Amino acid sequence: MREHLHALTALGARGVAVRRTSELDAVDGLIIPGGESTTIWKLARTFEVFETLAGRIKAGMPTFGTCAGMVLLADRLLDGADGQETFGGLDITVRRNAFGRQVDSFESDVAFAIDDPAFADPVHAVFIRAPWVEDVGSDVDILATVEVPQAVVERTENAGDRIVAVQHGPVMATSFHPEVSDDLRLHRHFLNLISA
Repeated sequence: MREHLHALTALGARGVAVRRTSELDAVDGLIIPGGESTTIWKLARTFEVFETLAGRIKAGMPTFGTCAGMVLLADRLLDGADGQETFGGLDITVRRNAFGRQVDSFESDVAFAIDDPAFADPVHAVFIRAPWVEDVGSDVDILATVEVPQAVVERTENAGDRIVAVQHGPVMATSFHPEVSDDLRLHRHFLNLISA
């Protein structure tokens, strides 16, 4: 979360940590960070923000999910923990930890299909225990795909390209961690969604 806050500050935006409903009510948009999706889900229930957050996303609050955040924005989840819930907001099916364990982490340059000259060059993406999108609804834009690394192919027999970034209106998600690089383009794109 700290890295996302630094990225927002570098772009001139004011970011705050959100843990309670009162803090959620004070923001114009939300970034759901990476980490452990089951922990984030359980904490949202413990602090009684789950329903409010899901409702705000459904009502159109700009939201950006990275890695675990992508899992939590998916309407449908594969390989989730028993009883795992998501906030929803994206008509996608996500496979949790699809690219493998921590040891299977990798980096790749990813081309983005965003109509903005800033995305003429690829984004350097860091994948850590990352999910991928299995399928998308008709209203969801696929922003980026990546080829499955050979080590993952050998272990899972899943070859080919996988969807790793999507957007529907003001809600977007990546299966990688843009906050761990100095490239602020995706955070800037998200801020543009808020201002729009």
